[in-house]
Order: sequence, then C-alpha cells, then structure tokens
Amino acid sequence: MAPLEVAAITLDFGNTLVRVDRPNLAAIVRETAATARQRGLAADEAAFLRAWEEERARQFREELPRFHEVDIRARVARVLARQRGMPPPPDEVPWDDVAAARLAEPAEVEALIDVYSGAFVARMRPVADAEAVIQRLSGEGFTLGVLSNWPLAETIERYCESRGWLRYLRAIVVSQRVGAIKPHRAIFDHARERLGAPAERILHVGDDWAADIVGARQAGWQAAYLRDRQLDTPLPTSRPPDPDRRDGEPDQERADLVIDELADLPPLVRRWNGRGGAP
Repeated sequence: MAPLEVAAITLDFGNTLVRVDRPNLAAIVRETAATARQRGLAADEAAFLRAWEEERARQFREELPRFHEVDIRARVARVLARQRGMPPPPDEVPWDDVAAARLAEPAEVEALIDVYSGAFVARMRPVADAEAVIQRLSGEGFTLGVLSNWPLAETIERYCESRGWLRYLRAIVVSQRVGAIKPHRAIFDHARERLGAPAERILHVGDDWAADIVGARQAGWQAAYLRDRQLDTPLPTSRPPDPDRRDGEPDQERADLVIDELADLPPLVRRWNGRGGAP
C-alpha cells in the first residue's frame, strides 16, 4: 500500500494523545470537591460529588444528541447552586442557568475550573508514543493540529504547553470553543481553515469511529482509526462493527488507515507537496 499523501494531520486528544481513564478522572473530580470544601464553597464533599455526577450525566444526555459540547462552567455553577439550596429540575425540564449563576460567583466558578484543569494536567499521562510521533511528523514537514471534543479548551492548551507540544502545533481546535462536536462538519471546517490545507489533503487520527472517522470522511478529509483505545474510559465512544471491513461500505464509513499505535502512523504517510508528485 502506497503511503497517503497529506499536507496536514490532526490528532484527537482523549485516548489518542492522552490516556483518559476512570480512576484518574474520578480523582480529579474528588480534588475539585475537596478544594470547594476547603474554600467554603461546599459543606459536603459527598454531596458535591453526587451533584457533579448527576449534572454530568444530564449534560451528556441533553447536549450530545444536538452535537453540542457539554459546558463545564455551567456544570460547576449548577453544582454550587445545588450546594446552596437550589433544587435540580426534573429530568425533562432545562436548568435555569441564569438563576444558578446568581448563587455561584464567576470567581468561584473560575477557581474550581482552574483546580480541575490543573489536576488533569498533573494526573493524566500521554500515550507512550505520542511525543515521539508528534516530533517525527513535525520534522518531516507535516502541518499538525489537535482536533478534539472537549468541554474545556484551556485544559488541552495547558496540557500541550506542559509537555512542550505547542511548538509543533499549528492549531488546537476544541469543540467547546467552536460550538459543535465531532462528527458535525462545522468543527472540521473550522480546523481546515486554521490549518490552511485542502480538505482532501488533511488526515485526522482518532479512536472514536463516529466522531473521528465518519466525521472526517463526511468533511472530505482522510481518516486513520486508532483502534482498541476505549478500555475503561469515561469518555463517550463508538466502535465500528468491523474496522477492517472495506467492501460494500459507504466512503464516509471507511477508514483510510487502521492502526494499533500512533507509532504505526509515520511510515504510512508522506508529505504532499501541492503538485501530486513525490515530496
């Protein structure tokens, strides 16, 4: 198989570049709850944690079917409002976020957001080959970016800065800022503009079949599926019935590449020089 000719490569964040597992994410939320208690923002850590999980589930239930990203700041405000006596609405009734905000000062919300984000950066580890692959692809002349569904863009930016990855990246495109989650085409179009490359010469690499592979192909991009990364993760995920199946699939449901590790990727791509010939 000839290498794919691409000008730019985007990489998903959670479980593609960085392993996001349940124990560490739970510890991050516990650290946030402990800080809320220590600063007098919540009297009961257990109640804070219960409210957090309930509001997280509510947000995913309400927002993902509309291709909207969940809002961590709204979640924090709702949890604080609940600690201060505001009852949550029934499942079928939307939150009154304006009323919740009256019970949660912006500075309080931002303080907990900072703790949550900092704890994520400190606890979560990149996949073993992430840094080496980013360095190699950058050295070979590919334009690189991160393209991720994530409810807090500054967490990804802080993480990439802490790892020294920013110097290799042209763009970090996050659903929270774009206003749409993968597989919605809007986030891919936004990333294409940031990368400055033709859609058909961008390769997106990710572990979620619907969000990363179907989304990229529907946007006219190429796509590489990083398989078997969903073990013990709290992130929303989807899998293909058979990622190696090719015949009879619509184009938008077919990965251009299927890889087991990020380190498998560099030999399978070469830099497109804009003329269709060898780089």
